[in-house]
Amino acid sequence: MSTFGRYLAGRLLMHFGFFSLVLVAVYWVNRAIGLFDRLIAGGSNLLIFVEFTALALPNVVALVLPVAALVATIYAVNRMAGDGELVVAQTAGIGPWRLLRPVLLFGAIVGLMVALLAHVLVPASRIALAERGREVSDDVTARLLREGEFLHPGRGVTAYLREITPDGALLGLFLQDRRDAGLRTTYTAERAYLYPAENGGGPRLVMVDGMAQTLDVATRSLVVTTFDDFAYDLGRLAGMRDARHPDPRELPTPVLLDADPEVVALTGAARSELRYEGHARSAGAIRAALMPAMALGFLLLGGYSRLGLWRQIAAAVLAAVLLELTANIVETVASADEAWLWTTYLPPLAAAALAAALLWRDTLGPSLERRLLRAGRPA
Repeated sequence: MSTFGRYLAGRLLMHFGFFSLVLVAVYWVNRAIGLFDRLIAGGSNLLIFVEFTALALPNVVALVLPVAALVATIYAVNRMAGDGELVVAQTAGIGPWRLLRPVLLFGAIVGLMVALLAHVLVPASRIALAERGREVSDDVTARLLREGEFLHPGRGVTAYLREITPDGALLGLFLQDRRDAGLRTTYTAERAYLYPAENGGGPRLVMVDGMAQTLDVATRSLVVTTFDDFAYDLGRLAGMRDARHPDPRELPTPVLLDADPEVVALTGAARSELRYEGHARSAGAIRAALMPAMALGFLLLGGYSRLGLWRQIAAAVLAAVLLELTANIVETVASADEAWLWTTYLPPLAAAALAAALLWRDTLGPSLERRLLRAGRPA
């Protein structure tokens, strides 16, 4: 690669790193706010919040990298055009196809990074996130064992403890369940004890010397039951799930492409949906690798202008948006019917075809219209 090619590749990577950090930070903060509210309101500490955000980071990075690559290419080429570097390079005989080499190298690096994230890091992080989320949901101690405070361990559930003794007894328990719109159940007990989960069930709360009051909202009738001891499954009470279907995005790519009946039954997803997810990981990496080449093709259209390359930039952004819309349409079609799985690769093929067509047009130069007019053909 020539000196200018290495220079251009270095500029692209430098701007790519900057825009990646900025976009990841913006996207991460936007998602972290909602996550922070859910975890802290549920009684979790700050360390768990940091752990959850770290596990969600690979998915955020995978979404941001293609956008950062497109923005970096547009910014770098536009900056070089504005500083006159691009004009000097073209005057020295560096044509569009030679400019394409460092851009393709940059795109290949981005594509490899997206592929690594999509095939390895994102599935692994999703598995860890799901397992950690279940552990936090089952951690009733963090959600209930706080003296003198009204807590809300689940939607429609309120709990209060007067005191926790050194031997683990919960004194002065108040527990209200309002999840059923037609019923209101309130449990009170002099003492209670927490027992860990057994045989796949949720943790149990055993109440001693207590009372259960159930109010029928429609009839305004109240049923009062006293008990010597009563066990309740806290997993059910706090809205925790004993079992879950793994998300297809958590599975390895070979498993998704094979999509045997056992995997279909395990996930509860259609076979076409599983296979689409496997192919979409590769298609997304290819499309991310080709976006810089497409942007270069747009930015090289026309000649030098003191007004800048705003029209070309707008066209490149519009093309990227249309490719994303096409990918969304393809997802709907291909995930519903295996016969349309081949359409998964339409967006990257369209990006490659558009980049090639634009670069071929760039090699003809800005005088194409004039030559066509001289030949008597419409431009």
